[in-house]
Amino acid sequence: MKGITTALTVLLCLLISGCAAKAEPEASAAPVSLEETNMEEIGMKLFINDTEVPVTWEKNDSVTALRDLALGEGLTVSMSMYGGFEQVGPIGQRLPRDDRQTTTGSGDIVLYSSDQIVVFYGSNSWAYTRLGHVELSQSEMTELLANGDVTLRITEG
Repeated sequence: MKGITTALTVLLCLLISGCAAKAEPEASAAPVSLEETNMEEIGMKLFINDTEVPVTWEKNDSVTALRDLALGEGLTVSMSMYGGFEQVGPIGQRLPRDDRQTTTGSGDIVLYSSDQIVVFYGSNSWAYTRLGHVELSQSEMTELLANGDVTLRITEG
């Protein structure tokens, strides 16, 4: 009986110590600031209609694929207003994605369903792949995006 009690005590100690171990949080991809990186590394400019806007691009496979699409003549996307808080448009092909549940804010640029780009002037919660962030105020974003459909153009930087 004493051997069973000892074995159960050892087993209980092992179980308790295993439960107490903390898992290390996963490192998330931080946005890449244009000040922190060589402009040639990102290599993209974003225009809403004919207005160039400052963007901090994420560093991920989706942005790399988007940049590849913009090489040469650039990528033009016809955007449509949706929901009173965003503009959305088809990219024309599927990009790699890493969707995560997120709450977006004004200026956020995301990939939706691997083949649509979305630019927000309001907020929404959904599973998206983050592409970047337009560095303008909410009022500036609303002025650019809330008055009808727009054309988004991405070119080599």
